[in-house]
Amino acid sequence: MEEKKFDLNSLIGFILLGLIMVWYFYTNQPTPEDVKPATQEEVLKDTSNKKEDTSITPTSSEDVLQANDSATIAKVQGKLGAFSYAASLPSAKDETTVLENDLVKLTIANKGGQIVEAQLKKFRAHDSLPLYLVKDNNALFNLNFTTADNRVLNSKDLFFEPTFTKNTDSQVLSMKLKISKDKFIEYRYEMKDADYMVDFAIKSVGINEMINIAQEVKLTWDLKSISQEKSVKYENQYSTLRWLHDETEFDKINSMSDDEEVVNNVNWIAYKQQFFSSILITETPFKNAKLGVINLVKDDQVDTLFTKQYSTSIPLVIKNGEMNYAMNWYYGPSDYHILTSYEGKNLDNVINLGWGIFGWLNKYVFLNVFYFLSKIITNFGWIIILMTIVVRIFMSPLVYKSYLSSAKMKVLKPEMEELNTRLPGKENAMKRQQEMMQIYNKAGVNPMSGCLPAFLQMPIFFALFQFFPAMIALRQEGFLWADDLSSYDSVYQLPFYIPFYGDHVSLFPILASVAIFFYMRMSQSQQMGMQQPTQEGMPDMQQMMKIMMYISPLMMLFFFNMYGSGLSLYYFISNLLTIGIMLVIKHFIIDEDKIHAQIQENKKKPQKVSKFRQKLGDAMKQAQEQQDKKKPKKK
Repeated sequence: MEEKKFDLNSLIGFILLGLIMVWYFYTNQPTPEDVKPATQEEVLKDTSNKKEDTSITPTSSEDVLQANDSATIAKVQGKLGAFSYAASLPSAKDETTVLENDLVKLTIANKGGQIVEAQLKKFRAHDSLPLYLVKDNNALFNLNFTTADNRVLNSKDLFFEPTFTKNTDSQVLSMKLKISKDKFIEYRYEMKDADYMVDFAIKSVGINEMINIAQEVKLTWDLKSISQEKSVKYENQYSTLRWLHDETEFDKINSMSDDEEVVNNVNWIAYKQQFFSSILITETPFKNAKLGVINLVKDDQVDTLFTKQYSTSIPLVIKNGEMNYAMNWYYGPSDYHILTSYEGKNLDNVINLGWGIFGWLNKYVFLNVFYFLSKIITNFGWIIILMTIVVRIFMSPLVYKSYLSSAKMKVLKPEMEELNTRLPGKENAMKRQQEMMQIYNKAGVNPMSGCLPAFLQMPIFFALFQFFPAMIALRQEGFLWADDLSSYDSVYQLPFYIPFYGDHVSLFPILASVAIFFYMRMSQSQQMGMQQPTQEGMPDMQQMMKIMMYISPLMMLFFFNMYGSGLSLYYFISNLLTIGIMLVIKHFIIDEDKIHAQIQENKKKPQKVSKFRQKLGDAMKQAQEQQDKKKPKKK
């Protein structure tokens, strides 16, 4: 047998051949332009020079229009299947139809049959340009479905045939995606005069012959909300996705978080901005819907085109072989009176007026006061001031009650100091508390009566904190140096950005902070007069109050710099009025000598002890006895 030898020449030949192949593939690799996804136009231009492609891919009716020969048209129409009929209609052009009244202008495209522009004619963006909720492809409304021969199509890529009719008090636009003269999917829009609400319906005829009803038909509604206000961060804080389900149950996604929710029995979905909303309402509740929000505003951003990315995905139910959904579109202001005028839809929940008692106060008290004053006065700055005066007058009895309690405690302070001197230390804590309660009881003083008025004022504070940012009536209304009471009142533009503060200086928050400082200083002076001496092991309350006197105004200064000037104006006037009321009470109403004399008279009277106080006193006495038993006996 012949012995095999190493052939160096063959090895060199293989190496050279390999190098030639590497060089060939390297020099002929595709460029970045070659590897990017081909557009529909590029695909169609290339089809005339290639063999028939028998694979099934999603295809739009626009492909048919761009085909340049009968063979290519036939091939693309084959990909569309039954929907090739729509591509051959004269309406298969990238044209639009306008529905318009005095309030809103909607532009609906043949391609996709969807709203491509929604303009609110009575409003302007913060830069005085026309205000659009839908524009420049920021929205998508699409039906994704599988055809009877298993082709996957999207309505956004297909052309609808428009039929426009104008009646006495309404305009009707029928957009039909046809597979024949009498078989179609229809979007029907009806706009009434002087109304933001547009009737909308999706229905089908002969759908079982064109769609695989075993596969779900998915409705997708996406929207990137266009920023409309001067303060993007402030606007974004009050923009969120809200919905109603099970007829009366309302819910939302946190305004500052990215999140997704799957919800059942959905009645309406609202993509809410601070003052405007895009709402899809259905008479037949959606069985379920996947809702999502992506926050597009970063912490340090002061200028951006969009605030939120909203998304909705809904599987539509096909009954008796057809789709039939009666719905409504609402593109308009988030105005409480307008939204509540649509009875039975619970659209007032679109506006965040607060929960529980806060929402109740805003809906039934402050809204009515605000709208009553707006009928008398045209300047909204003065309306806020008058509303503040009304609130402060209403709250003045509580201020008086709190101040009176402080005055009584101040009169009793010498006795409390004597008690602490006589019974010092932790070992006498229970006995000290017991005798203190006896002094209060004899004097007819309730130490909690000063806290209760302050507690009762808290709902007012939090309710109005929600009220002013939700009032679209304040939008672009000026007062003094503020050109927009719904946004910040910049008096100086900083050349840099300060975290948590911004890139500007607002004057109303500064005035409100100064007013809060003097109010807290007056309150601290009154509290110190009534404050009991600090007991052993207890924090120094006076020192804590001094710290709060400086921290609170500083927090107000930073926190409210980006907030609406109407809210800062309210707190400024409110604190000024409170200071004035406290001065009047101190100098003209309360006489500490009379209070002292009254307390001394109360001490002489036989005191009735309530069952609660009796039980509390007995418990404290038992606790003191137990503590005395634990003390070590002195030798």
